[in-house]
Amino acid sequence: MKAPAWFREAPAPGGYGECLGRPGLHDHACHGGAVGTLRIGGGTRLAAAGLAGIPFLLSSAHAENTAANDAPAPVVGHDHEMAGYDPKVHWMGDERIAMLMYPGMTVMDLIGPHSMFAAMMGAEIHLVAKSLDPVTSDARVTITPNATFDTCPHDLTVLFAPGGTDGTIKAATDPATLAFMVDRGSRAKYVTSVCSGSLILGNAGLLKGYRATSHWSCRDALAGFGAIPTDARVVRDRNRITGAGVTAGLDFGLTMVAELRDRTYAECCQLMSEYDPDRPYHAGSVNTALTEVREPMMKIVAGFGQAEKALAADSGLR
Repeated sequence: MKAPAWFREAPAPGGYGECLGRPGLHDHACHGGAVGTLRIGGGTRLAAAGLAGIPFLLSSAHAENTAANDAPAPVVGHDHEMAGYDPKVHWMGDERIAMLMYPGMTVMDLIGPHSMFAAMMGAEIHLVAKSLDPVTSDARVTITPNATFDTCPHDLTVLFAPGGTDGTIKAATDPATLAFMVDRGSRAKYVTSVCSGSLILGNAGLLKGYRATSHWSCRDALAGFGAIPTDARVVRDRNRITGAGVTAGLDFGLTMVAELRDRTYAECCQLMSEYDPDRPYHAGSVNTALTEVREPMMKIVAGFGQAEKALAADSGLR
């Protein structure tokens, strides 16, 4: 079989890949915009795939980007030949994924899963916020959404919520955000979160009766929403799939790729992302962190702990 045409394309000057030293991958993240702003629009899936080192896992964003750059837009269809790849693997799909964004979210909670979703050829990723205004995370990284609560597709494959601290509490009590989550969550094939994003699901009534996890600082608060707190990196209960704190977003993302496509696809993503951590320290859990590390961190999040407990108490979902 011949290699797909897009393997042989000449690099386009000024493309996204040029910014990364990887010619031929296009996105507008490197073009225009304020310093410190990550612009994510229609071409976001290719951008993340490139960052993950997966140039062969091109989604429909490739056609969008090359068209925007006045270059011929190759078509990668469901029946497109994948030279050298296992034909039994579900390489192509048509998932609709909505990832909630809100001011003060933890950017890694969003970008970790996004980088894995983005590697799924054919998937549509909607970065959804109340408006199309740029959203600034708790780390002051600003991301531009490409959909609003009104324009986001009504029927989703995946509904996802990232976590944070004060911003998460505000999002979890915002009437418009809750209405959106309740509506899309009632029909989504999978309802998901990472870190304290589970508080948003919980206050929307989407975790009642389900096992779920969260960041260690707020996992127990899930009981106040009628959920069953579970200590694990990724927890699945029927169509609810939740990830623990921050870095667990990568584990969650790979779990979702395996669920939506298959294990081989997920392992390809893992390999090309070189996700093979060799931790320099062993303080990533309250069970392994030394006392002098654990105690000050618990004091720092004590205020957030009170806020999440108050949120759960006010929900009336216990």
